[in-house]
Amino acid sequence: MESTVRKIHDNTIRILGEIGVNLYSDSVIEKIKKHGIKVEGKTAFFTEKQIMDAVAKVPKSFDVKARNPKHDMHIGDNDVEYCPGYGCTNIIEPDGTLREALRDDYVKFLKLIEASDVFNINGGLAVQPCDINADNSHMIMMSDILEYSNKCIMSIPGPRKSVQELMDMMTIVFGEEELKKEGKSLTLISTVSPLVIDEHALDSMEVCIEYNQPMIITPGPISGGTGPITLAANLSLGNAEALAAICISQILKEGTPVIYGLLPTTSNIRNGCISIGSPGFTLQSKYSAELARFYGLPNRSGGTQSDAKGVSVQSGYEAMMNMFSTRLNGANFVIHSAGILDSFGAMSYEKFICDLEIISMVDYYFKDVPVTEDDLAFGAIKEVGHGGQFLSNSHTFERCRTVPWFHSIGSNDILPDNRMYVEGLGSNMEKEIGKLIDSYRKPEMDSIVKKQLDEYLSVRNVIR
Repeated sequence: MESTVRKIHDNTIRILGEIGVNLYSDSVIEKIKKHGIKVEGKTAFFTEKQIMDAVAKVPKSFDVKARNPKHDMHIGDNDVEYCPGYGCTNIIEPDGTLREALRDDYVKFLKLIEASDVFNINGGLAVQPCDINADNSHMIMMSDILEYSNKCIMSIPGPRKSVQELMDMMTIVFGEEELKKEGKSLTLISTVSPLVIDEHALDSMEVCIEYNQPMIITPGPISGGTGPITLAANLSLGNAEALAAICISQILKEGTPVIYGLLPTTSNIRNGCISIGSPGFTLQSKYSAELARFYGLPNRSGGTQSDAKGVSVQSGYEAMMNMFSTRLNGANFVIHSAGILDSFGAMSYEKFICDLEIISMVDYYFKDVPVTEDDLAFGAIKEVGHGGQFLSNSHTFERCRTVPWFHSIGSNDILPDNRMYVEGLGSNMEKEIGKLIDSYRKPEMDSIVKKQLDEYLSVRNVIR
């Protein structure tokens, strides 16, 4: 594995030195020129020393603070944080119907995410509502995030003006000094493969850096589409984009916290569609995490992604393959950890609930086997002795509700009619969705802060 990572790194450095990365921001180009980066037109070229010097300045780990300290996140080291699905414009219903996502869906997902103890972060583009004005949708979604959640904030990238407006809103809630003191949000910065960092990405970076808000640098080359079809080449190309953006971030402000977030995907060459349920996707996620470790950076990778068009056997085995691999690879931050179907095309409430169960199973596995004196239970074994049973033993009674892992939607119950199983699964999903919604409690917000947010939106003619 080490030699594979080294060869990908060497190929990456060659790409950065001989082909370069196009940058669509005059201000950024001028700034990096002053730091010795070679630029021809809009193409920037980076040496290995420039890249490695920049990487060394990135914090190995950092914290993101929530309004409720219970949900503060530590990013890096051996910690893992989950973030739900992101960026979908559609919803898939239980019967397979595909429909556009609405603002009501956005708010419902905010409530589900807030109520779940899996997540310490909320917001972003949990879904992209089609029934609000695209020109100010970022402000409406941020106002919903601030109203319905007190977890860490998943923010929204975009043009400079849009990202500044989101920072203004967070400033109202936290105060400018407190906001700039330490991260309260994460913003996903996406490059444009092959080898382009566009104006929106660079604008978002500059504003986030001004406010000291951490970023996730996320190239997403599609092998055979926006990237080469061979996985090593696709990884090399995406790695080049990630390292160029990280280098720029450290030139703009040394010590800026970033997450290495390379997410290369595969494609179905038979129809041209992106594929995120393939082993090629999972394998590239593995090497994304390995590359992050090679550079000593916190990493984002993996999830419970699926190409399936609905909750099904396919969605289950693809999601489990991706999530188990994610944890095995030591990801620190996992976007798309719940709800994704249709190759990033749609979210599903039922898939969201299924994925929470997958996360629960995988987390249980990676906690490993405890070996305290109590867990080794020599006394209980001695008490039961030869040929006995442990079902009625006090050691079992005292731990029967805490030690085993239990299904929330699956079943291994004895059924009077086995045909009840499939119907029961659907019913259990709906019950779990209902339980989460019923358990949701809207966080309190200071009335003065609420008024200031409302006034900020009103001045900009944003109607909630």
